[in-house]
Amino acid sequence: MRTLTEIITLAIGQSVRTAVACAGDREVLEAILSATSERLVEPILYGDEMKIRTILSELGADAESFTIVSCSSDEEACTASCRAVSEGRASILMKGFVDTKVILKAVLNEGLVEDGGLLSHVMTFEFKDRSKLLMVSDGGVVMFPGLSEKGVMIRNAKVLADSLGIIPFKVACLSAVEKVNPKLQSTLDGSALKEMSGKPGFEDIIIEGPISFDLAVSSEAAKIKGYESPVAGDADMLLVPDMEAGNILAKSMTYMAGGDSAGLVLGARVPIVLVSRADSSRVKLNSIALAVLVAKKGVILE
Repeated sequence: MRTLTEIITLAIGQSVRTAVACAGDREVLEAILSATSERLVEPILYGDEMKIRTILSELGADAESFTIVSCSSDEEACTASCRAVSEGRASILMKGFVDTKVILKAVLNEGLVEDGGLLSHVMTFEFKDRSKLLMVSDGGVVMFPGLSEKGVMIRNAKVLADSLGIIPFKVACLSAVEKVNPKLQSTLDGSALKEMSGKPGFEDIIIEGPISFDLAVSSEAAKIKGYESPVAGDADMLLVPDMEAGNILAKSMTYMAGGDSAGLVLGARVPIVLVSRADSSRVKLNSIALAVLVAKKGVILE
């Protein structure tokens, strides 16, 4: 899989029921209209009904053709959309114009995460000069992951990799250096995670760490530095040390490197479309399409 456009094409016609929390936003509804016109999803729109209807009308859509559930607050909209998922009335959850912590609180309160589970965010990027997609985790949910949390984050991302037909899944555990330094926790975690490659729970995953950013994404840099690894220059995912690093890296890729992107939260009973409120309708549409593939467990690729 090389482009996000290919993912959208694969998702066409699947019509997956999708609960959209706080849908009263122009960019969100533009994405929903695009996704609906291509039959990617069948949306249920939760939020301020008058606002939703007004925006749909401004966008030239017939509000009567959509299922709209009126909610008096963001909290109510998030709870109601999560309940639709927990009751089996939707197979994808989408964050609209609402703070991330509000919807994730509802996800937890409505029991959408199994005991012992962990939610983690994965951004997926497409670059014009790169031959395949690149994931980054986690820049939006897990603030300071320890070794065990990083292991779960890799397994969460593997669900997405499987849906995209990525085998083996190559993960680069980023740090500032490539050698283990007891004073730098990311090097200790990277080394420990590398030892988990191919073991139970990590089948078909090649983990490299610690490894610097340049070596993970540039074969030329790896060649110059004499760094040999199947992951070097060919990483499918960059596992960052903490949320701050992931957030800065992902936004740099978007605003400075011109990367097209999609964002999902994984680890819940269903994929959660979660991107920045500032992201475009295109990014939201990309994310919806990616969620469709995950919800269908990759069967569309067969």
